[in-house]
Parts: sequence; C-alpha cells; structure tokens
Amino acid sequence: MKKIILLFALSVVLFACKSQSATNTGTDRKAQVAIKGNWEITAVTYPGSEYIKVNTFQLADSECFVGSTWKFVSNNNKGTMALNKANCIAFDSPITWFVNDNGQFVLKILDAGEKAKKVRDGYVLGLANQTESSFQLIDKIDVGGKITDVVYQFQKR
Repeated sequence: MKKIILLFALSVVLFACKSQSATNTGTDRKAQVAIKGNWEITAVTYPGSEYIKVNTFQLADSECFVGSTWKFVSNNNKGTMALNKANCIAFDSPITWFVNDNGQFVLKILDAGEKAKKVRDGYVLGLANQTESSFQLIDKIDVGGKITDVVYQFQKR
C-alpha cells in the first residue's frame, strides 16, 4: 500500500512540474486584434549594442531590422515582414503568428508557398507595452552566460 501511495505522489509531482509549450496554450484574442495592421520597427535596443552584434531570427544583424515593415492579420494569424534598410540584406517573407495566453508572441517565418505546419522552428518573444500605436517584442539572448533582453520597438504605420 505504501508503494502505491508513493508511486501516486511521485506521478502527481511529475505531471505538475511538466512545462507547457508556448504553442500549446490558448490565444489572447484581445492582444492579437490590437496588433492587427501595418507596423514598422523603429528601434532595436539591448545592453552592449555598441559592442555586440545580434543576428535577429538568424536572418540579419539586428540593426537591419530598424525600418523593417510588418503586416499582421489577426483573423487568420498570417502576415508578412520585409527588411529594406540600405547596406543590409533585402528580405521579404510571409509569416504566421499569434499571442498566447501567457503574453508570449509566437512567430514563424515561412518560405514562399510553405505551409506553417511544415515549419518546425519558430520564435517565442515577450509582448510588452502594447498600446493602439505601439508595442514591443522582447527576445532573450545569452551574452557571455548572462540572459539579455533585445527589445524591438514597433510603431503603427
């Protein structure tokens, strides 16, 4: 009997500690509807930016994202993003996205014609300071063993 109780207690602890995936939560419809529209990244900031280069979304230097344009469609969680800064790589891609119940922004960058369910990799960023005309996405990166926030400031166009 003691073994059964111990086994039961152990299984409860294991299931209680199981972390939840960012994609296995509900959606925050209010936050998603507020993001709907055309946006531009006006600034990318992080401590040590004068010394450290960040390769954002494995595409380009974070400074190349300043001036990038983003379109978010909230009713189907699709959109587009385009890098268009001089002296940077030109890039244009469809995206899928949503805001989960934990206030996390989940993003997948797709190749043309590619279905989101075929893309295994994506990005989970924090959503902060959301207003009608601006919001921030916050990525956490490891810099020399220290977690650092990279803040992408979006302004409505």
